[in-house]
Amino acid sequence: MPPPRTRGTALRHRLAELRGPDVPAKALDARALAALAANPGCARRAILDGAGVNKAALASALGSPSAFGQSQFALTRGNAFEAKVKADGGAELLRLVHEKLDRAAEPPAEARVPDLTATGPQGRTARTALELREATAHPGAWTLLDHPMLALDVAGSPAFLEPDAVVVHPDGSWTVVEIKSFPLLDGSADPAKVGAAARQAAVYVLALEEVAARLDPAPRVRHRILLVCPRDFSNLPAASAVDIRKQRAVTARQLTRLTRIEDIAETLPEGTCFSPELPAEELTAAVESVPATYAPECLSACELAFHCRGRSRETGAVTSLGRPVRAELGGLTTVEDVLAAARGEAGDPDDPAVAALRRAAALRAEALEAACR
Repeated sequence: MPPPRTRGTALRHRLAELRGPDVPAKALDARALAALAANPGCARRAILDGAGVNKAALASALGSPSAFGQSQFALTRGNAFEAKVKADGGAELLRLVHEKLDRAAEPPAEARVPDLTATGPQGRTARTALELREATAHPGAWTLLDHPMLALDVAGSPAFLEPDAVVVHPDGSWTVVEIKSFPLLDGSADPAKVGAAARQAAVYVLALEEVAARLDPAPRVRHRILLVCPRDFSNLPAASAVDIRKQRAVTARQLTRLTRIEDIAETLPEGTCFSPELPAEELTAAVESVPATYAPECLSACELAFHCRGRSRETGAVTSLGRPVRAELGGLTTVEDVLAAARGEAGDPDDPAVAALRRAAALRAEALEAACR
Protein backbone atom coordinates (compact mmCIF):
# COMPACT_ATOMS: atom_id res chain seq x y z
CA MET A 1 0.00 0.00 0.00
CA PRO A 2 1.52 3.37 -0.96
CA PRO A 3 2.06 5.93 1.80
CA PRO A 4 -0.80 8.43 2.37
CA ARG A 5 1.18 11.28 0.84
CA THR A 6 1.63 9.37 -2.42
CA ARG A 7 -2.02 8.34 -2.53
CA GLY A 8 -3.09 11.93 -1.87
CA THR A 9 -0.88 13.27 -4.64
CA ALA A 10 -2.14 10.62 -7.07
CA LEU A 11 -5.75 11.48 -6.23
CA ARG A 12 -5.18 15.20 -6.77
CA HIS A 13 -3.57 14.45 -10.13
CA ARG A 14 -6.49 12.21 -11.11
CA LEU A 15 -9.06 14.86 -10.13
CA ALA A 16 -7.15 17.47 -12.15
CA GLU A 17 -7.35 15.14 -15.18
CA LEU A 18 -11.12 14.86 -14.70
CA ARG A 19 -11.49 18.68 -14.71
CA GLY A 20 -9.48 19.05 -17.88
CA PRO A 21 -6.09 20.54 -18.70
CA ASP A 22 -5.38 23.92 -17.08
CA VAL A 23 -8.95 24.21 -15.73
CA PRO A 24 -8.94 25.72 -12.21
CA ALA A 25 -10.85 23.85 -9.54
CA LYS A 26 -14.13 25.30 -8.33
CA ALA A 27 -14.11 25.50 -4.55
CA LEU A 28 -16.59 23.31 -2.69
CA ASP A 29 -18.52 25.64 -0.39
CA ALA A 30 -20.92 24.93 2.46
CA ARG A 31 -24.00 25.40 0.27
CA ALA A 32 -22.76 22.74 -2.16
CA LEU A 33 -21.76 20.47 0.72
CA ALA A 34 -25.22 20.74 2.29
CA ALA A 35 -26.80 19.83 -1.05
CA LEU A 36 -24.36 16.94 -1.49
CA ALA A 37 -25.18 15.65 1.98
CA ALA A 38 -28.89 15.81 1.14
CA ASN A 39 -28.32 13.33 -1.71
CA PRO A 40 -25.39 11.13 -0.61
CA GLY A 41 -26.23 8.38 -3.09
CA CYS A 42 -25.42 10.54 -6.12
CA ALA A 43 -21.95 9.46 -7.26
CA ARG A 44 -22.12 11.93 -10.17
CA ARG A 45 -22.38 14.98 -7.97
CA ALA A 46 -19.80 13.60 -5.52
CA ILE A 47 -17.09 13.15 -8.17
CA LEU A 48 -17.86 16.42 -9.97
CA ASP A 49 -17.75 18.41 -6.73
CA GLY A 50 -14.70 16.50 -5.53
CA ALA A 51 -12.86 17.27 -8.76
CA GLY A 52 -13.84 20.94 -8.60
CA VAL A 53 -15.78 20.83 -11.89
CA ASN A 54 -17.84 23.92 -12.68
CA LYS A 55 -21.24 22.25 -12.97
CA ALA A 56 -22.96 25.37 -14.34
CA ALA A 57 -20.55 25.48 -17.30
CA LEU A 58 -20.87 21.71 -17.69
CA ALA A 59 -24.68 21.92 -17.79
CA SER A 60 -24.57 24.60 -20.48
CA ALA A 61 -22.17 22.52 -22.57
CA LEU A 62 -24.56 19.56 -22.27
CA GLY A 63 -27.43 21.67 -23.60
CA SER A 64 -29.32 21.85 -20.28
CA PRO A 65 -28.33 25.21 -18.80
CA SER A 66 -29.01 25.68 -15.13
CA ALA A 67 -31.37 28.22 -13.60
CA PHE A 68 -29.78 27.59 -10.22
CA GLY A 69 -27.90 30.29 -8.31
CA GLN A 70 -28.17 33.87 -7.10
CA SER A 71 -28.49 36.90 -9.33
CA GLN A 72 -25.71 39.48 -9.40
CA PHE A 73 -28.13 41.98 -7.85
CA ALA A 74 -28.82 39.66 -4.91
CA LEU A 75 -25.08 39.09 -4.39
CA THR A 76 -24.36 42.83 -4.41
CA ARG A 77 -27.20 43.54 -2.01
CA GLY A 78 -26.06 40.74 0.28
CA ASN A 79 -22.47 42.00 0.35
CA ALA A 80 -23.62 45.54 1.17
CA PHE A 81 -25.84 44.30 3.99
CA GLU A 82 -23.05 42.13 5.44
CA ALA A 83 -20.66 45.11 5.42
CA LYS A 84 -23.26 47.16 7.31
CA VAL A 85 -23.75 44.44 9.93
CA LYS A 86 -19.98 44.13 10.52
CA ALA A 87 -19.23 47.87 10.57
CA ASP A 88 -17.45 49.44 13.56
CA GLY A 89 -15.64 46.27 14.50
CA GLY A 90 -18.81 44.19 14.42
CA ALA A 91 -20.43 46.18 17.25
CA GLU A 92 -24.00 45.61 16.02
CA LEU A 93 -23.34 41.98 15.21
CA LEU A 94 -21.96 41.29 18.68
CA ARG A 95 -24.88 43.15 20.26
CA LEU A 96 -27.26 40.78 18.44
CA VAL A 97 -25.25 37.73 19.56
CA HIS A 98 -25.42 38.93 23.15
CA GLU A 99 -29.13 39.72 22.95
CA LYS A 100 -30.25 36.50 21.26
CA LEU A 101 -27.77 33.91 22.56
CA ASP A 102 -25.86 34.99 25.66
CA ARG A 103 -27.68 37.54 27.85
CA ALA A 104 -25.92 36.22 30.96
CA ALA A 105 -22.53 37.41 29.67
CA GLU A 106 -21.16 40.91 29.98
CA PRO A 107 -22.32 43.17 27.12
CA PRO A 108 -19.69 43.37 24.36
CA ALA A 109 -18.40 46.91 24.90
CA GLU A 110 -15.35 46.01 22.83
CA ALA A 111 -14.05 42.90 21.14
CA ARG A 112 -11.00 41.43 19.48
CA VAL A 113 -11.22 41.23 15.70
CA PRO A 114 -8.02 39.42 14.71
CA ASP A 115 -6.48 39.62 11.27
CA LEU A 116 -6.97 36.26 9.55
CA THR A 117 -4.91 37.08 6.46
CA ALA A 118 -2.68 34.22 5.28
CA THR A 119 -1.48 32.61 2.06
CA GLY A 120 -3.78 30.06 0.48
CA PRO A 121 -6.67 28.15 2.06
CA GLN A 122 -4.34 25.94 4.13
CA GLY A 123 -2.64 29.03 5.54
CA ARG A 124 -5.95 30.71 6.35
CA THR A 125 -7.24 27.52 7.97
CA ALA A 126 -4.16 27.32 10.20
CA ARG A 127 -4.46 31.03 11.06
CA THR A 128 -8.14 30.60 11.99
CA ALA A 129 -7.34 27.62 14.24
CA LEU A 130 -4.60 29.63 15.94
CA GLU A 131 -6.89 32.60 16.63
CA LEU A 132 -9.66 30.33 17.93
CA ARG A 133 -7.17 28.71 20.29
CA GLU A 134 -5.89 32.10 21.46
CA ALA A 135 -9.38 33.47 22.07
CA THR A 136 -10.44 30.36 23.99
CA ALA A 137 -7.30 30.42 26.14
CA HIS A 138 -8.13 33.95 27.38
CA PRO A 139 -11.77 33.84 28.56
CA GLY A 140 -13.72 36.89 29.64
CA ALA A 141 -13.63 38.76 26.34
CA TRP A 142 -15.58 38.69 23.09
CA THR A 143 -13.80 37.78 19.85
CA LEU A 144 -15.16 38.17 16.33
CA LEU A 145 -13.60 36.17 13.50
CA ASP A 146 -14.61 37.77 10.20
CA HIS A 147 -14.71 35.23 7.35
CA PRO A 148 -12.58 32.54 9.01
CA MET A 149 -11.47 29.53 6.98
CA LEU A 150 -12.37 26.03 8.14
CA ALA A 151 -11.56 22.60 6.72
CA LEU A 152 -13.81 19.54 6.65
CA ASP A 153 -12.98 16.08 5.36
CA VAL A 154 -15.54 15.06 2.76
CA ALA A 155 -15.33 11.54 1.33
CA GLY A 156 -11.58 11.50 1.85
CA SER A 157 -10.96 14.92 0.32
CA PRO A 158 -10.61 18.23 2.24
CA ALA A 159 -13.18 20.99 1.65
CA PHE A 160 -12.34 24.55 2.70
CA LEU A 161 -15.28 26.49 4.08
CA GLU A 162 -15.75 30.18 4.85
CA PRO A 163 -18.59 31.13 7.22
CA ASP A 164 -19.67 34.76 7.42
CA ALA A 165 -18.43 34.97 11.01
CA VAL A 166 -17.62 32.98 14.12
CA VAL A 167 -17.97 34.55 17.58
CA VAL A 168 -16.05 33.39 20.64
CA HIS A 169 -18.06 34.14 23.78
CA PRO A 170 -16.53 35.22 27.11
CA ASP A 171 -17.06 31.67 28.42
CA GLY A 172 -14.95 30.28 25.55
CA SER A 173 -17.82 28.77 23.54
CA TRP A 174 -18.10 29.30 19.78
CA THR A 175 -21.08 30.43 17.68
CA VAL A 176 -21.55 30.41 13.91
CA VAL A 177 -23.14 33.53 12.41
CA GLU A 178 -24.99 33.41 9.09
CA ILE A 179 -25.79 36.73 7.36
CA LYS A 180 -28.46 36.54 4.66
CA SER A 181 -30.13 39.15 2.46
CA PHE A 182 -33.68 37.72 2.63
CA PRO A 183 -35.89 39.69 5.05
CA LEU A 184 -37.31 38.92 8.48
CA LEU A 185 -40.94 40.05 8.17
CA ASP A 186 -42.61 40.60 11.54
CA GLY A 187 -39.88 38.51 13.16
CA SER A 188 -40.10 35.51 10.83
CA ALA A 189 -38.64 34.58 7.45
CA ASP A 190 -39.40 32.20 4.58
CA PRO A 191 -39.16 28.71 6.19
CA ALA A 192 -37.51 27.23 3.06
CA LYS A 193 -34.78 29.88 3.12
CA VAL A 194 -34.27 29.52 6.86
CA GLY A 195 -34.00 25.75 6.41
CA ALA A 196 -31.36 26.16 3.70
CA ALA A 197 -29.40 28.56 5.93
CA ALA A 198 -29.63 26.08 8.83
CA ARG A 199 -28.28 23.23 6.67
CA GLN A 200 -25.43 25.44 5.50
CA ALA A 201 -24.63 26.48 9.09
CA ALA A 202 -24.66 22.82 10.15
CA VAL A 203 -21.71 22.20 7.81
CA TYR A 204 -19.79 25.04 9.48
CA VAL A 205 -20.61 23.67 12.94
CA LEU A 206 -19.24 20.25 11.96
CA ALA A 207 -16.03 21.87 10.71
CA LEU A 208 -15.72 23.92 13.91
CA GLU A 209 -16.18 20.78 15.99
CA GLU A 210 -13.16 19.24 14.25
CA VAL A 211 -11.09 22.28 15.27
CA ALA A 212 -12.44 22.15 18.83
CA ALA A 213 -11.64 18.44 19.14
CA ARG A 214 -7.94 19.21 18.69
CA LEU A 215 -7.90 21.48 21.77
CA ASP A 216 -7.63 20.36 25.38
CA PRO A 217 -10.05 20.94 26.93
CA ALA A 218 -12.31 21.09 23.88
CA PRO A 219 -14.44 24.27 23.83
CA ARG A 220 -18.18 24.02 23.28
CA VAL A 221 -19.46 24.64 19.77
CA ARG A 222 -22.97 25.99 20.20
CA HIS A 223 -25.76 24.30 18.26
CA ARG A 224 -27.85 27.47 18.16
CA ILE A 225 -26.55 29.73 15.43
CA LEU A 226 -27.36 33.39 14.83
CA LEU A 227 -29.19 34.18 11.60
CA VAL A 228 -28.96 37.88 10.71
CA CYS A 229 -31.29 39.33 8.05
CA PRO A 230 -32.72 42.74 7.08
CA ARG A 231 -35.71 43.77 9.20
CA ASP A 232 -38.89 43.97 7.13
CA PHE A 233 -38.12 45.98 3.96
CA SER A 234 -35.33 48.11 5.45
CA ASN A 235 -31.59 47.60 5.50
CA LEU A 236 -31.52 47.46 9.31
CA PRO A 237 -30.28 44.17 10.78
CA ALA A 238 -32.50 41.84 12.78
CA ALA A 239 -31.54 38.46 14.14
CA SER A 240 -32.97 35.13 15.17
CA ALA A 241 -31.43 32.22 17.06
CA VAL A 242 -31.83 29.01 15.06
CA ASP A 243 -31.42 25.56 16.61
CA ILE A 244 -29.56 23.43 14.06
CA ARG A 245 -29.15 20.21 16.07
CA LYS A 246 -31.38 18.25 13.70
CA GLN A 247 -29.64 19.59 10.56
CA ARG A 248 -26.23 18.91 12.11
CA ALA A 249 -27.10 15.29 12.94
CA VAL A 250 -28.58 14.63 9.49
CA THR A 251 -25.64 16.27 7.69
CA ALA A 252 -23.06 14.36 9.75
CA ARG A 253 -24.83 11.05 9.03
CA GLN A 254 -25.17 11.76 5.33
CA LEU A 255 -21.56 12.85 4.90
CA THR A 256 -20.37 9.57 6.42
CA ARG A 257 -22.47 7.72 3.82
CA LEU A 258 -20.73 9.38 0.88
CA THR A 259 -18.66 7.02 -1.21
CA ARG A 260 -15.01 8.01 -1.09
CA ILE A 261 -14.13 10.14 -4.09
CA GLU A 262 -11.07 8.06 -4.91
CA ASP A 263 -13.26 4.92 -5.05
CA ILE A 264 -15.55 6.59 -7.60
CA ALA A 265 -12.58 7.88 -9.60
CA GLU A 266 -11.09 4.37 -9.81
CA THR A 267 -14.25 3.05 -11.51
CA LEU A 268 -14.13 5.60 -14.34
CA PRO A 269 -12.67 4.65 -17.73
CA GLU A 270 -9.12 5.86 -18.38
CA GLY A 271 -9.12 9.25 -20.06
CA THR A 272 -12.50 10.35 -18.69
CA CYS A 273 -12.71 14.15 -18.63
CA PHE A 274 -15.52 16.58 -17.77
CA SER A 275 -14.11 19.67 -19.48
CA PRO A 276 -16.91 21.79 -21.07
CA GLU A 277 -14.55 22.30 -24.03
CA LEU A 278 -14.98 18.68 -25.17
CA PRO A 279 -17.30 17.74 -28.07
CA ALA A 280 -20.89 17.29 -26.92
CA GLU A 281 -21.01 13.52 -27.57
CA GLU A 282 -17.75 12.85 -25.74
CA LEU A 283 -18.78 15.06 -22.81
CA THR A 284 -22.20 13.40 -22.54
CA ALA A 285 -20.59 9.94 -22.54
CA ALA A 286 -18.22 11.04 -19.75
CA VAL A 287 -21.05 12.38 -17.59
CA GLU A 288 -23.21 9.30 -18.19
CA SER A 289 -20.34 7.03 -17.14
CA VAL A 290 -21.03 8.11 -13.54
CA PRO A 291 -24.39 7.02 -12.12
CA ALA A 292 -26.70 9.75 -10.82
CA THR A 293 -29.47 9.58 -8.25
CA TYR A 294 -31.96 12.16 -9.47
CA ALA A 295 -34.87 13.45 -7.37
CA PRO A 296 -37.08 16.52 -7.90
CA GLU A 297 -35.33 18.19 -4.93
CA CYS A 298 -32.20 18.41 -7.10
CA LEU A 299 -33.84 21.22 -9.11
CA SER A 300 -33.23 23.64 -6.24
CA ALA A 301 -29.78 22.39 -5.33
CA CYS A 302 -27.77 21.19 -8.35
CA GLU A 303 -26.77 22.81 -11.61
CA LEU A 304 -27.01 19.50 -13.48
CA ALA A 305 -30.60 18.86 -12.38
CA PHE A 306 -32.22 19.59 -15.77
CA HIS A 307 -29.83 17.22 -17.54
CA CYS A 308 -30.35 14.44 -15.01
CA ARG A 309 -34.12 14.96 -15.04
CA GLY A 310 -34.19 14.58 -18.81
CA ARG A 311 -32.22 11.32 -18.64
CA SER A 312 -34.41 10.05 -15.82
CA ARG A 313 -37.56 10.72 -17.84
CA GLU A 314 -36.08 9.09 -20.96
CA THR A 315 -35.47 5.86 -19.06
CA GLY A 316 -38.84 6.08 -17.30
CA ALA A 317 -37.21 5.97 -13.84
CA VAL A 318 -39.69 6.37 -10.99
CA THR A 319 -37.16 8.52 -9.11
CA SER A 320 -38.31 11.42 -11.29
CA LEU A 321 -41.62 11.24 -9.38
CA GLY A 322 -39.93 11.87 -6.04
CA ARG A 323 -38.32 9.89 -3.23
CA PRO A 324 -41.58 9.13 -1.35
CA VAL A 325 -43.10 7.56 -4.48
CA ARG A 326 -39.90 5.62 -5.15
CA ALA A 327 -39.93 4.26 -1.59
CA GLU A 328 -43.54 3.10 -1.90
CA LEU A 329 -42.90 1.18 -5.14
CA GLY A 330 -40.28 -1.20 -3.77
CA GLY A 331 -38.63 -3.19 -6.57
CA LEU A 332 -40.55 -1.45 -9.37
CA THR A 333 -37.97 0.95 -10.75
CA THR A 334 -39.53 2.19 -14.00
CA VAL A 335 -42.89 3.71 -14.89
CA GLU A 336 -43.38 0.92 -17.45
CA ASP A 337 -42.96 -1.70 -14.70
CA VAL A 338 -45.46 0.17 -12.51
CA LEU A 339 -48.11 0.34 -15.24
CA ALA A 340 -47.61 -3.32 -16.17
CA ALA A 341 -48.02 -4.32 -12.53
CA ALA A 342 -51.17 -2.21 -12.20
CA ARG A 343 -52.69 -3.85 -15.30
CA GLY A 344 -51.86 -7.32 -14.00
CA GLU A 345 -49.41 -8.00 -16.83
CA ALA A 346 -46.34 -8.37 -14.60
CA GLY A 347 -45.26 -8.39 -10.99
CA ASP A 348 -45.67 -10.71 -8.02
CA PRO A 349 -49.26 -10.55 -6.70
CA ASP A 350 -47.92 -11.14 -3.17
CA ASP A 351 -45.77 -8.01 -3.41
CA PRO A 352 -47.51 -5.30 -1.32
CA ALA A 353 -46.63 -2.62 -3.89
CA VAL A 354 -48.05 -4.68 -6.75
CA ALA A 355 -51.20 -5.50 -4.77
CA ALA A 356 -51.74 -1.83 -3.93
CA LEU A 357 -51.29 -0.82 -7.56
CA ARG A 358 -53.81 -3.38 -8.78
CA ARG A 359 -56.30 -2.32 -6.12
CA ALA A 360 -55.83 1.32 -7.16
CA ALA A 361 -56.30 0.41 -10.84
CA ALA A 362 -59.50 -1.51 -9.99
CA LEU A 363 -60.90 1.43 -8.02
CA ARG A 364 -60.07 3.79 -10.87
CA ALA A 365 -61.84 1.53 -13.38
CA GLU A 366 -64.91 1.38 -11.13
CA ALA A 367 -64.98 5.16 -10.77
CA LEU A 368 -64.70 5.69 -14.54
CA GLU A 369 -67.44 3.13 -15.21
CA ALA A 370 -69.75 4.82 -12.70
CA ALA A 371 -69.07 8.22 -14.23
CA CYS A 372 -70.05 6.98 -17.69
CA ARG A 373 -73.47 5.69 -16.58
